Amino acid sequence: MQLTMPLDMHLHLRDEDMLHNIAKDSVHTFSGAVVMPNLVPPVTTKESLLAYKKRILDAIGDEKFTPYMTLFFKPSYDKAFLESIRDELTAIKLYPAGITTNSEGGVSGFDVEELRPTLQAMSELDIPLCIHGETNGFVMDREAEFVSIYEKLANAFPKLKIIMEHITTKQSVEALDRHENLYATITLHHLLLTLDDVAGGMLQPHLFCKPIAKRPEDRDALLKVALEAHPKVMFGSDSAPHPREAKESCGCAAGVFTAPIALQVLAELFESKNASVENLQAFVSNNAQRIYGVKPMDKTVILEKKPFKVPSDYNGVVPIYANQEIAYSVKEVIYG
Repeated sequence: MQLTMPLDMHLHLRDEDMLHNIAKDSVHTFSGAVVMPNLVPPVTTKESLLAYKKRILDAIGDEKFTPYMTLFFKPSYDKAFLESIRDELTAIKLYPAGITTNSEGGVSGFDVEELRPTLQAMSELDIPLCIHGETNGFVMDREAEFVSIYEKLANAFPKLKIIMEHITTKQSVEALDRHENLYATITLHHLLLTLDDVAGGMLQPHLFCKPIAKRPEDRDALLKVALEAHPKVMFGSDSAPHPREAKESCGCAAGVFTAPIALQVLAELFESKNASVENLQAFVSNNAQRIYGVKPMDKTVILEKKPFKVPSDYNGVVPIYANQEIAYSVKEVIYG
């Protein structure tokens, strides 16, 4: 099986030791990825964006990969500032305050007029807005409750491309076709898991993430649009590394580490559901290229139907399916 210019449109690479520990494994099979800006402190200036990009490139060494850089949303960004950084900027990421890892500086309210300076400038400069869409309500309802906010922003800024990040509910899927300017990323783990897998028996800390995995009917809605390669959805791993001790603790950190084996498991999943390789290609690259208007570096990943035992950890970070066998292996990565 051959996939050309695969893209991960939502990736956490972290910083410092963690960046150096997991970056190469996270990017090896991808031409590029949209890199999240929720560092400490968050990426909010041109200088911090360029410095973070350099740290990423240093960490990946000779891997051929394009980090598509993002800013952490602030309502005070003006058009002049965004114009000055436009060539280095792929998107801006909006987090509700305190809703996930390192999001304390996020948005506390969603008053359109308070957000207008940045969102209007983004609309005029064609800069996509990526949103972690959850309220502070009951955990299983947070994303469904946020759909009305997505729709309010979509109506207020019809020229603004809004990416509903890592959607997990049938309500988010349904919103895609109601608004021309709404798009979505879908993770590998949300195509595989329900809440039962996380907490139905013994708690599985390495499967705990935010947004939390939902009900079977929600997973089925995600599977349908992913397997059909709905033109408004694209793959975004939300691969989120944490050290083992942060996951296997009473204050379990939210995040599933999937990037090193994401394409292999997606290939197995699409095959098991009788979905075509062409649809997988669209889901992991073609749709994202069109939605974001990016042209990835030329990179081809050859997968083969050969069992692969997933490592117990990648430099202290436990991946999904650790110590288990998956059906596909990476045979070769070809550049140019």
